[in-house]
Amino acid sequence: RLDYSKWDHIEISDDEDETHPNIDTPSLFRWRHQARVDRMEEQRREREELEKKKQDHKKKVNEVQQKLKSQNLSEAEASKVTATKEQLAKQEEEFRRKEQELTKKEKEQPWNIDTICKDGFSKSAINKKPKDDDKNKTEEEIFEEQKKFQEDHKKQLQHFGMLSKAADSKKYLQDNPHLINEKTANYLVIWCIDLQVEEKTSLMEQVAHQTIVLQFILQLALKLDTDPRNCFNAFFTRFEAANADYMESFNDELNSFKKRVKERADIRIQEAMKRYEEEERQKMGPGGLHPGDVMESLPQALRDCFEKQDIPMLQKVVAEMDPEEAKYHIKRCVDSGLWVPNANAGLDTGEDADTEEVYEEVDSSEPQSSEPLI
Repeated sequence: RLDYSKWDHIEISDDEDETHPNIDTPSLFRWRHQARVDRMEEQRREREELEKKKQDHKKKVNEVQQKLKSQNLSEAEASKVTATKEQLAKQEEEFRRKEQELTKKEKEQPWNIDTICKDGFSKSAINKKPKDDDKNKTEEEIFEEQKKFQEDHKKQLQHFGMLSKAADSKKYLQDNPHLINEKTANYLVIWCIDLQVEEKTSLMEQVAHQTIVLQFILQLALKLDTDPRNCFNAFFTRFEAANADYMESFNDELNSFKKRVKERADIRIQEAMKRYEEEERQKMGPGGLHPGDVMESLPQALRDCFEKQDIPMLQKVVAEMDPEEAKYHIKRCVDSGLWVPNANAGLDTGEDADTEEVYEEVDSSEPQSSEPLI
C-alpha cells in the first residue's frame, strides 16, 4: 500500500482570490492565511536581520585583526583592541545560537503549498536512477526548490490534475516528463485537500485520481529501482489493459486516499475554527460583548463619537438622548470594552446602580474621568 504518513503534518494553503463556502464567517480563512503569511514573513525578516548582523560582525573582526597586526599601536590601544576582539567572539557565539534556533523553528513549521517539498529526481540521465541529494541540502534549500518548481510549472501541474483519460495523461507525461516526480505528487495532494475544504468534492476526486496515477508510477519506479520517467509507459500499459486485480488495487488506493483527504480537510477546518473562535473570544470585552458588534448597533451619532474619539462630543450626544436609551448603549460600550470607566471608580457594570454611575460619568463635564478605547 502507498505510504501517506508524510502528508500527516501539512498546512492547507488558501487561494488568494477565494474564501471557503463551508465556513459561515469568510474572515476565518483570510485570518488563517494572513497569520501563516505573517509567520513566514517574520521568519524571513529574522533570517535576513541575522545575516546582516553576521556580515557587519565579519567586517569588524577583519578590522580588529588588521589593527592587531599594526606595529604602531600603543599599549592602551592594543588593550582596547584585544577587548573588542573578545567581545566580538562572544557575539559570534550568540549569532551561532540564534541561527540554530531559527533553523529549528523553520524545520518545525508545518508544510504548506509554498514550503512542502521532497526532491523527485536530479539532473541525471533519463536511463539512470536519480541520486538522492536531499540529505546534503538544508531545509531552506529544499523548500526553495519546491517553491520554484511550483512557480515554474503550476499551469502544467493543474492541467495534469484535470485530465480524465488515461491516454491523455500518458501523452501529457510523454510531452512533460519533468512532471514525473515527488514534487508533483506533493502539490496534487495539497490541492486535493484545498478543494475538499472548499467543498469542491467532485473536482477533488478528479485530482485525487491523477494523484494516485502518479503515485503508482513512483511506486513502480521504486520497486524496479529506476528513474520514474523510465517506467510510466509500463504503468499505462497495465492500466489500459484493465486487469481486474490491478484495477481493484488501484481503486482501493484511490478510495483510501479520498477518505484520507476528507478526514484531513475536516481536521484542518476544525483546527482553524478553534483558532478563530479563540481569537474572537480574546477580542471580547469585559462584559462578554464584541466591540465590533456593539459599534454596529450604536446610533449613528454615538458611533461618530467613538470613531472620532471625541469625548466632549460623546458627552453632548449622551446628554441629548433619552436617559434610559443612553444608559443601555453606554452599558454595552463598557461591556464590550469600547468605553473604559475610571479605574479608580471601582465600577462593576453588571449592576444597575453602577450602570447609573457610569452613565453619569459619561454625562459629566469632566472628560478626563474616562476615555474611549477603540
